[in-house]
Amino acid sequence: MNDIHSTPGGKSGFVAAVWRNTYLRFVVFGLLLAGLPQLSNMGLMRNSTLNYIGNVLIYAVAALGLNLLLGYSGLISLGTAGFMGLGSYIAAYIVKDLGMSFWAALLAAVLIPTLIGVIVGLISLRIEGIYLAIATLCVSEILLKSFEQVDAITGGMQGKSVSYPVIFGHSFTRSGTFILLVVFLILMMILTHNLVNGQIGRALHTMRGSEVAAQAMGINLLKYRLVAFSLATAYAALSGVLYVFFIKFSYPSVWNLNLSLYVLAAVVIGGFRSIYGTVVGAFVVWGIPDIFLKNIPVLGGINGLPYIFNGILIIVVIMFAPQGISGLWHLSRRFLQKFRRAPSRERKVG
Repeated sequence: MNDIHSTPGGKSGFVAAVWRNTYLRFVVFGLLLAGLPQLSNMGLMRNSTLNYIGNVLIYAVAALGLNLLLGYSGLISLGTAGFMGLGSYIAAYIVKDLGMSFWAALLAAVLIPTLIGVIVGLISLRIEGIYLAIATLCVSEILLKSFEQVDAITGGMQGKSVSYPVIFGHSFTRSGTFILLVVFLILMMILTHNLVNGQIGRALHTMRGSEVAAQAMGINLLKYRLVAFSLATAYAALSGVLYVFFIKFSYPSVWNLNLSLYVLAAVVIGGFRSIYGTVVGAFVVWGIPDIFLKNIPVLGGINGLPYIFNGILIIVVIMFAPQGISGLWHLSRRFLQKFRRAPSRERKVG
């Protein structure tokens, strides 16, 4: 979905300009999302729906990072939840207990987990596949136990609370914080686009295609694996920071293996190496169960329905659409283009 450069037939003027320009598409997408709080204020959208969509945006940031790691470098991590939790607790501690600013909390909450991620990566990235997944899962479990035991910083099992962010003396409301989520999501989408289309992206593409060929071209495998792992950790930590400032609470029980698997599910369902697909995948995993399925009579009352839905959807995607929703999008576009060309050819023949 992120690699669309052609202009669909029939579009002209501003729409065509937006369609051709990747950055304008990101901006327009962000503006559409930023308008949702206004719909909620006007009573056209439930407050709970806005909260659910806010959750989708937060988890989409973490999913973008995991897609960068899994989709572009082929490495799998099950430690996403642990680094998200670490980012959330550091941010809450710095703002609430140390009385420092939002920006200081954001900087520390992203840098510290990223440095830990670099150390973990240096140790674990010499292994691959299921062994790397188990290693990152162990790190996440260690972090989870730390959240429960280090009461002075995390609040233990009672969790840590924090208010909406205060930026440059301005206290944000729920709507303002939602727009802040949108801004960070769009920035991360732009950053991801630039990364995958730059030197790092080319190196990761080559590694994913053939590690032997990559080494023959002088690409340092460990270096670029470490870069991808560090970026995924930074995205996860940022997602944790956004979570704690939007939800205003952080509990240890949130940062468990299920969350890491959900983030992985968002990447698989949305499609590997697709920026918009990852966001759509996050909406399918977190948005559809809470916004739609829970409101279905009878079915909505079934405990664990979201788990069942996500499990069935992952199986269906793996069996029938291994490229995810982004793959289906590209297939449908190619089909429509052929459908449009067919009548014009018939007219020429006639």
